[in-house]
Amino acid sequence: MLIGLIAALLACVGYGLGSVLQAYAARRSAAVALEHGVGGQVTETGAPTVASTVAAALTVWFIVGSVLDVVGFAGNAVSARLIPLFLSQTIMSANLIVTAVLGIFILGIRLHLRDWLAICTVILALAALGAAAGHEGGGSDNPVMHWGVLIGSVALFAGSQLVVRRLGSRGAVAAGLAAGMLFGALAIAVRIVHGIDPLDISALLADPAAWTIAIAGIGGFYLHTVALQLGSVNGATAALVVGETVIPGIVGVLVLGDTARPGLEWLVGAGFVLAIGGAVAVAVFGNVSQLETADA
Repeated sequence: MLIGLIAALLACVGYGLGSVLQAYAARRSAAVALEHGVGGQVTETGAPTVASTVAAALTVWFIVGSVLDVVGFAGNAVSARLIPLFLSQTIMSANLIVTAVLGIFILGIRLHLRDWLAICTVILALAALGAAAGHEGGGSDNPVMHWGVLIGSVALFAGSQLVVRRLGSRGAVAAGLAAGMLFGALAIAVRIVHGIDPLDISALLADPAAWTIAIAGIGGFYLHTVALQLGSVNGATAALVVGETVIPGIVGVLVLGDTARPGLEWLVGAGFVLAIGGAVAVAVFGNVSQLETADA
């Protein structure tokens, strides 16, 4: 349990700092392209083109942020195997707090009282979940589960591409939410994948869940980058948090056997709802603040 908690906290810090650095890199890349008159940066609807996303991803600060994402991924994988998914994913959702605070110093974002109240709500919710969490469940040998998480991830990534392209400049929250759902699928895949303990490379490569880890990881990374290009870092990260927390938490309890401490099931429910509500509030307030800044 302790190792799982430490790994989740490491993932939280890695993802949070990585998001801020990637947002900074995306802004700088867009500014440089504008200064040099480089065209083809956005589609007709205002969504970033693949070329602009690749250009942002090749900048130094984005690469540093990506390295921190790898650190976060490692922490996510370890925590998903050792503690209940509703706890590991919700601890990682606290990366929006890291993102919001660091955004003040690196991106010059102003936080209002409403933002701080939403952040404090998430912190209290995480404390409640930590106090109420019981033992993690096991994996799943059901092939339907293994193939389902792979097919669902591929369909989600393909569908999200169409939605974000259609929404254009208004697609930040949709892209962030889709990225979060893919990261949530990744957490589920890590829990159920075969060939990890003990290590068996042939079993690992033959498991659809292993391919889900690769597809969902790459797809989530790409969509998160798009979300950071489109909207506020706080709003995009909060939408991601909702996606990566809700589905794994529910699947962990209903399918994989994650439990709460006896008599504290109500505290888990309350903490889960408060964490999601706080994250949604940060997303909404982040987009409002960005619009206010743009108008100013």
